[in-house]
Amino acid sequence: MYDKTLLRDKLEQINEAVARIERRFSGIGSPSDFTTTELNQDKLDAIAMLLIAIGESFKKIDRETEGEFLRKYPDIDWKGVIGVRDVLAHDYFDLDAEEIYKICKYDIPNLRKTLARMLE
Repeated sequence: MYDKTLLRDKLEQINEAVARIERRFSGIGSPSDFTTTELNQDKLDAIAMLLIAIGESFKKIDRETEGEFLRKYPDIDWKGVIGVRDVLAHDYFDLDAEEIYKICKYDIPNLRKTLARMLE
C-alpha cells in the first residue's frame, strides 16, 4: 500500500507546476511565438523543464502505487506524459516548439481537470 499523504503532496506539487506552465504559456498564440524573443525562448525552456518534472513525478507515482493509482484515470495518456519526460530529458537541445505548444494548448488543460479530480 502506498502512502496517501505523500501521494497528495506529489499531486499538489504537480498541480503547482501545471499552474506555472499555464502562466508561462499565456500570450503564446502559435508555436513560432516561442522563438520570436529571448523571453519567449526562456518560457519554452522553463515549460520544458516543468514537463520533465511532471513526467518524472508521475513515473514515481506509477511505480510507488504499482500502477494502481493512475489506472483510475484513463482519460490521460500516462505513457505519453512519462514519455514526454524521457524525450525532453534526453534530447533537450532539440526542443520541438510545435510539440510543446500542442501539449500546452491541448494536454495541460485536460491534465489540470484530472488533477482536480485526483485531489478531491
